[in-house]
Amino acid sequence: MSKHTAKGSSGPQGTELPEKTGVAAKAQELKTFFEEAQVELKKITWPSRKETYQTCAAVMVLVLVMSLFLGLVDLGFSKIIETVLS
Repeated sequence: MSKHTAKGSSGPQGTELPEKTGVAAKAQELKTFFEEAQVELKKITWPSRKETYQTCAAVMVLVLVMSLFLGLVDLGFSKIIETVLS
């Protein structure tokens, strides 16, 4: 968001511009923010439904594989520690 405040900046003749304050200025900033956000949202290339399902399936498979691996590692370390301490 490009903010057009004059705090610390000088005009063409070196005079400082008054800074906008108040509810009206904040409302204008909010309106500008949402207009710029809408422009940016139109630039997004959203994934297709098929790509979304494929990515979701890949994540679920990876989570399952990692869960099994970490479960087996935990079980192995538990048995090793149980053997060492008993």
